[in-house]
Amino acid sequence: MTRLTRRGFAALGTAALAVPALSLSARRATAAGPTKIRFSAVFSDQDIRAEMMKKFVEGAGDAIAYEGFYGGTLFKQGTELVALQRGNLEMSNIAPQDVSNQVPAWSLLTSGYLFRDADHLRVFFASDAGSEMKALAEEQLGIKILGPTFYGTRQVGLRGDKVISTPADLAGVKLRMPGGEAWQFLGQALGANPTPMAYAEVYTGLQTGAIDGQDNPLPNVQNMKFYEVMDQIVMTSHLVAFDLLTMSGKVWASFDDATKAKLQEAADAAIAWSTEQHVAREGELAKKFAEGGLKVYEPDVAAFRSHVQKAYAESPQAKDWPEGMAARIAAL
Repeated sequence: MTRLTRRGFAALGTAALAVPALSLSARRATAAGPTKIRFSAVFSDQDIRAEMMKKFVEGAGDAIAYEGFYGGTLFKQGTELVALQRGNLEMSNIAPQDVSNQVPAWSLLTSGYLFRDADHLRVFFASDAGSEMKALAEEQLGIKILGPTFYGTRQVGLRGDKVISTPADLAGVKLRMPGGEAWQFLGQALGANPTPMAYAEVYTGLQTGAIDGQDNPLPNVQNMKFYEVMDQIVMTSHLVAFDLLTMSGKVWASFDDATKAKLQEAADAAIAWSTEQHVAREGELAKKFAEGGLKVYEPDVAAFRSHVQKAYAESPQAKDWPEGMAARIAAL
């Protein structure tokens, strides 16, 4: 039997002190494995953003154990934010319209013709104004916003051959919009009769005539094959569409600073890649849809912009917008 002298005990103590201390995240990973992250989104597994999530997971490395649920199979559209808040979900792609339901000031960021393009959106979120709006949502909702996920500019797709030149031409048109007050108001501001319908039901709705049209970016039209049951695309460009790559605030707080930095870096790189892909795809698809037989044309965009901005400026929600924020965004 080996006996340890007093000098031996001292040596053991010195050796123990020489071992680097494990971070909180590392200790948890060692004890229970990487943090489990369930991600829920309404977009399909064929969407560019599904590939974006693969790139995020690659960048995150062994910090997380990722499980993705696409097509609204885990949580339905519009319910993901509450699931994050209740601890039933760790990560999601949240619509700013859902944020505005709980943080009225965010209704500004859901308004039509606010952002000019994907680059304007990126610059805003990187600015002081963007940081203020992010902090407002994070503090009130208990979430961590990793960044805006641009997924194209929303256009109006319709059945039939009625030419749409101004908002007046959309009067009586049953235009599918996602559920929720912010989305329905946007449809109304465009001049249409907004009709709430789940994303997964839009194809059938167009096919059967339950709706006359829908509004989505062109990549979504391709992914969901809406072009098969539409006759025309009116390039209104009424909303630079984005969601928010979001994590539960409680889960985010469980990571140490080094892991947080690694996850943020992975998110930034994945989002940048996705944005580039969407911008390139939009340019290709307008031509492709026209060649495939769809009528693709630009209406009087100035008339739509004026009509939509006037509707928002005169709406009750405008009183909740942070003073001067719209002007700060426009000036970027």
